[in-house]
Amino acid sequence: MERRKFLQQSSLAALASSVFFPVGLTAGNKKNNEEKWDGTTARNIIFLVSDGMSIGTLSMANMLLQRKEGRSSNWIRLYEEGKGKRGLMDTASADNLVTDSAAGSSSWGGGKRVPNGMLNVNADGSFNTPILQKFKAAGKATGCVTSVPITHATPAGFCVNNANRNSQPEIAEQYLALRFDVMMGGGVDYFSAETRSDKQHLFQKYTDSGFVVARHKQEMLQANIEKPLMAVFHGDALPYSLDHLHTPSLQTTVPTLAEMTKVAIERLNRNKKGFVLQVEGGKVDWGAHSNDLGALIYDQVAFDEAIQVAVDFAEKDKNTLIIITTDHGNANPGIFGGSTMNKKFDAIQHFKHTNDWILNGIEKDFSTSQVRERIDAALGFTITPKEAQSVLDHYVKLDGEGLYNKYRLPFKEFAEIIANYTNVSWASMDHSSDHVELAMMGPGSDLLKPFMKNYELHNLMLEATGVKKV
Repeated sequence: MERRKFLQQSSLAALASSVFFPVGLTAGNKKNNEEKWDGTTARNIIFLVSDGMSIGTLSMANMLLQRKEGRSSNWIRLYEEGKGKRGLMDTASADNLVTDSAAGSSSWGGGKRVPNGMLNVNADGSFNTPILQKFKAAGKATGCVTSVPITHATPAGFCVNNANRNSQPEIAEQYLALRFDVMMGGGVDYFSAETRSDKQHLFQKYTDSGFVVARHKQEMLQANIEKPLMAVFHGDALPYSLDHLHTPSLQTTVPTLAEMTKVAIERLNRNKKGFVLQVEGGKVDWGAHSNDLGALIYDQVAFDEAIQVAVDFAEKDKNTLIIITTDHGNANPGIFGGSTMNKKFDAIQHFKHTNDWILNGIEKDFSTSQVRERIDAALGFTITPKEAQSVLDHYVKLDGEGLYNKYRLPFKEFAEIIANYTNVSWASMDHSSDHVELAMMGPGSDLLKPFMKNYELHNLMLEATGVKKV
């Protein structure tokens, strides 16, 4: 009964947003406001989030690209070429200096800070209308793209009201009622009858409701552009970008974040009143929680490739506001000194797989030689027999730390070993309270202040597009 009541309240909130934001009041009404789409008011917004990105993550990805490919990252190049404005952002939640992703995204999505764990629900139980509901009611196309489950906290913070971020099966149902135009990411387990506890076949419900459902990269590329799209490619989160890059079968079936972003923009841009799209590099956060260096840096690079897709579109379109940021830092990794620092950091250029791939493939009956061979194949260097034995010792009784560490693998201990070969160390395995990077380009970017609080971005987006605020 409580669950049904909550969903009814969510539907009422969506209805209320359509009353507060009639189409005739928006900058998207071409009959009354066409002159505003001249590069001074944003017709579209692309909001890019590298979830859990500490400044060290941004820095190391840029250094990797400079040393490996002779170029800066697309994010840093915006600064170098003077195309992007830059500020700092305070990331706190309503109840904690250290936010989680639900409260972080909700601050942007609902315009108010909420307690950790909640999606646009205040401590007193009241709702804040999510921003994609507002923009949809204003006539704009809306959507989210992510490398983690589409039902996860960051996309959900732009979309729904829910008192529990972990209610992902319920969030999958809420999306159906709200009918956003493009939703892409992982999370098959939250839609499939085989893995849902209530045995609902949500994919069939989406199809019956007029959506195109895609479960394969080719299905995404060939999907009927006239229909809303729910594209879900993996049981939970998508594979890490580094593993994807070196696994042909994954390249065939699972799109990259940049590929999803391109498809989303092409579909959403058909709306004459514009669109608002959130793009999340969610696996950056998961890599940080695991102190997984290859996972972290190469997913940051994958996010950076999505930035370029957005920037390329915006530079041609002239009416698109690009916002690039993170919801919080995580693990605060960095390069630390040593006589062979550059050479050791350059080892990352030759990584073929993540620590996640390495540790999930080790069995407790492996020999130290087998462990060393697997690590050498993945990372391009060989650890000592003693270090290999210290890894194996943890497989006798798995006791590893880390938020997304289902099997309690020894990620922390393994990261400490890898630090000897890369000079990259970690401060923790969890979120930080650091102020974070905030960049903008395009119409509306003049609204960026040198220092902002996360919830201020909500009204900035409404003001940049000329959509009426409540």
